[in-house]
Amino acid sequence: MRILIVEDDVEAANYLAKALREAGHVVDHAADGEAGYELAATAPYDVLVVDRMLPKRDGLSVISTLRGEGNHTPVLVLSALAQVDDRVTGLRAGGDDYLPKPYAFSELLARVEALGRRPRQQEVETRYTVGDLVLDRLGHTVSRGGRDIPLQPREFKLLEYLMQNAGQVVTRTMLLEHVWEYHFDPQTNVIDVHISRLRGKIDKDFDKPLLHTIRGAGYTIRDVSR
Repeated sequence: MRILIVEDDVEAANYLAKALREAGHVVDHAADGEAGYELAATAPYDVLVVDRMLPKRDGLSVISTLRGEGNHTPVLVLSALAQVDDRVTGLRAGGDDYLPKPYAFSELLARVEALGRRPRQQEVETRYTVGDLVLDRLGHTVSRGGRDIPLQPREFKLLEYLMQNAGQVVTRTMLLEHVWEYHFDPQTNVIDVHISRLRGKIDKDFDKPLLHTIRGAGYTIRDVSR
């Protein structure tokens, strides 16, 4: 496994890194919370071992920020704070396990390897882009060419589903099931109405259309110039 240790005690970090390498793992080390966050946010790791008390940025802040950004890498929190409330706080901040200091390396290794065996939670995209059209799921905003496009909730959900499947043909049945949660065709023109409204907002005042009707099949959103 590839493991990141975020620990400001250099002697303790060197000991832990050496022992983990001897156990067959690849190990990186960051000596403060800011450096640990930058590495964890930009490089793929199987497990993070994060000390709670760190300079520049505390460990729980690092973890909660990563979780807020959709990073679900398993985290083992290390801390001299060993009370029940301390452990609960660490787990609620996004830690997957909590090991008080001082610890036995054999226990730490077992916990790290157990975390590494867990199925990884699928990371959810929060931003979709097709050409110059951008949908931000967290901010619940849509823009094209830098221009904000206000959408009604159903229009937003419709565009979101189309952009999740960009370049693919989305059928009426798929739209009814995923956007309207109908599991049958109620012989309604609701899709046509919303597609027309959506097209008027994201395509009408721009040079090229992104939302296309595939006759007899459904709809697709794609940048045909690419």
